[in-house]
Amino acid sequence: MSPQPSLSAMRSPDLLAHYRQLSQQPLTVVDLETTGAYPNTSRITEIAIVQGMLADGITHQQSSLVNPECPIPDKIVQVTGITSAMVSQAAPTREVLPEFWSPLNSGVITAHNLSFDYGFLTAEFRRMDWEFARSPMEQLCTVQLSRLLLAELPSRSLPALVRHFRFPVARSHRAEADALACWLLANHLLNEILNESDAALLKRFARQWIPLKDAAQLLGSTLAKGRSRLVEAGVAAREVGRGRSKTRMYRRGDVEQLLEGLTDDPTQLSIF
Repeated sequence: MSPQPSLSAMRSPDLLAHYRQLSQQPLTVVDLETTGAYPNTSRITEIAIVQGMLADGITHQQSSLVNPECPIPDKIVQVTGITSAMVSQAAPTREVLPEFWSPLNSGVITAHNLSFDYGFLTAEFRRMDWEFARSPMEQLCTVQLSRLLLAELPSRSLPALVRHFRFPVARSHRAEADALACWLLANHLLNEILNESDAALLKRFARQWIPLKDAAQLLGSTLAKGRSRLVEAGVAAREVGRGRSKTRMYRRGDVEQLLEGLTDDPTQLSIF
């Protein structure tokens, strides 16, 4: 089976249809706190979910501390405030996660940087010999949606967006507060998707910066050929990251304009 294309590699009209369809579905927002960044070597210390629909509001909330059965590094304690003493009396994942199985398998699973939470859930359920898998069409990452709609903000981290929109939530890096913040963010952005005109939304989409790999996929090219085509057309790029991790980024609108052959004049490619 061929890999599922990333949302960034979908054309703007398809993205608009995708998000409008998601906006009509129940959402299951999940947030995890963990002992580290990598699911194969780290464990969950807290889980929270918020469920609801845009039209109805929140219908269910559920949260729990989790005993990771391993030490919590000091640097993680400094970020989350969750100490080993706090989780020492909590149940382990094998007892906590089954209580979340049903909601996690219903609605559109949603998170800010969903790949992080999804990866941990998959790994933890695998340790229990349970298979956790949700269709890509039943997933919503509010980081990706924020990059699409809020391209000009200097940061799209959840704490930064909470401050930007002045969401009334408690401190960041606790699962319950972050799940609620993500719910409020998803509601805000999906309501914009529902209520703004196609033209206004597509103009906003066009300002998104997408990486070369997605630009090349949009153009139906390999990385090398895609970059060559973008350079030949005079499409402006910027680099993010440092050293070997640098990534070339392009405006979605410029790439799609090149794809659609709207102009043969490279100086007219930018729509900004």
